[in-house]
Amino acid sequence: MKVYTYKNCSTCRDAVKWLRATGVSFEEHPIRETPPSLAELRAMAEAHHGDLRPLFNTSGQDYRTLGLKDKLSEMSQDAALELLSQNGNLIKRPFVVDSTRSIFLTGFRQEIWARKLSSGKAETP
Repeated sequence: MKVYTYKNCSTCRDAVKWLRATGVSFEEHPIRETPPSLAELRAMAEAHHGDLRPLFNTSGQDYRTLGLKDKLSEMSQDAALELLSQNGNLIKRPFVVDSTRSIFLTGFRQEIWARKLSSGKAETP
């Protein structure tokens, strides 16, 4: 399982701390330096039934600077995913992908993570 995080993000730190405390095995990757691949982003989009908004860090400065609030609905899925793959700041974090077990999570809500990681299924909230 890959967990993409940003070191200055308290939510990411909380998620990693929780994963370690619960004994979940994972690989941590710095989201700004090595954003998720297009394939991982596509899988996440599919897990969210094609809704791209949950993949975006809508409270981030890059999101606001690029005016994505108004542009996202007009962008093709390919264009939006390409943009995400090139700018880790735009991605909602933490970002968790385990294609083998069909686990796809954005953001950290402990109760949802506990349920999904124990069942190994990717229900979307």
